[in-house]
Amino acid sequence: MPTRILLINPVGTSAFDEPKKKYLSQYKRPDTVIDVVSLSKGPLHLEYYSYDALVIPEILKLVKKAEREGYDAVIIGCFYDPGLHEAREITNIVVTAPCESSLHIAATLGNKFAIIVGRKKWIPHMMRNVIDYGLKDKLQSFKTVDLGVHDLHKDEEETKRRLIKVAREAVNEGAEVIILGCALFFGFFKELQEIIGVPVIDPLIAALKYAELLTEVKKLAGWTHSKVCEYEPPPEREIKEWGLEL
Repeated sequence: MPTRILLINPVGTSAFDEPKKKYLSQYKRPDTVIDVVSLSKGPLHLEYYSYDALVIPEILKLVKKAEREGYDAVIIGCFYDPGLHEAREITNIVVTAPCESSLHIAATLGNKFAIIVGRKKWIPHMMRNVIDYGLKDKLQSFKTVDLGVHDLHKDEEETKRRLIKVAREAVNEGAEVIILGCALFFGFFKELQEIIGVPVIDPLIAALKYAELLTEVKKLAGWTHSKVCEYEPPPEREIKEWGLEL
């Protein structure tokens, strides 16, 4: 049986749906089927807390829909990991996201990692995630290329130049692994890795491989998101009485 994974682009544009699907098809397992969807409406990027909050209800609806349609896993395709904990609370399928996946992989590949972001605005939110995931001691630094989400692929040569500059700075300061801190950094890791000489984590690939791994161990060993404490689901009675069905 193939592993079916749904990638949710949590923004109100489908512009990157097909490019991301084509990109991930190079890295998926042969038996993995990937579908990509975006929101029918909403902000076109999530660079602000308020935008992030606005998309979470739509993400949860898509996660429940994916579960009903028989998907094995969902990837929430933004490095802020919006709605990750909430989604795991309401579903029994695997849910992954780029930041958590990238951090855990990076923490096994070196003692210290650096995260490259687009703008300084992103750093506080991402820092909270690093702390929440228990990996603050592994963080060497944040570096910024001073580009917004939709600027990253406008002039890819300029983006590469900026990535090389700040990645070198991070390595000189002690980083052993570089994490690209935005899902729209897809496609840059391989060349950067060759130039810098340390592992460079592409967050979309990380989220995909993490989803495949967690799906496999769920099928083989029954290991999946615990429903005790953090991911304990809300009572069905309350959901029905309060009209909260997704």
